[in-house]
Amino acid sequence: MVRVMALTAHMVTIDCADPKNLAGFWSEALGYVQVADLGGYLILRPADGSPGGLTVSLQEVPEPRVGKNRVHLDLEATDRAAEVARLVDLGAVTVREHTYSGYAWTVLEDPEGNVFCVSGPPAPTDVSGPTVSDPAVAG
Repeated sequence: MVRVMALTAHMVTIDCADPKNLAGFWSEALGYVQVADLGGYLILRPADGSPGGLTVSLQEVPEPRVGKNRVHLDLEATDRAAEVARLVDLGAVTVREHTYSGYAWTVLEDPEGNVFCVSGPPAPTDVSGPTVSDPAVAG
């Protein structure tokens, strides 16, 4: 039996050197607006004010990112190639492309080098095979 949890994921925080600058990128990328400025900590929510969804916060930190992010956003698009092109136009950098068992995604970095991924709609999966969380293929 699966235990019902009292926790809900509602916000992801991205560490960065310049939250105000990075807010422009993420607001345009996600269709979000800034709803709070707490000094070195900005909060972004969907522009349409819809409840639910994921809140994104940008937190100023003094040190630069070193190595791979320990957590990153995985975004889904109906037209992955068009969204990747749009994100690159906004300032993202394409790092690499992955295709595995009919599932494709693009690894990108935001203007401060924070890694995130964009995939297309989920492909039918064969639950008997490896998954995209396999360290040999994960973004």
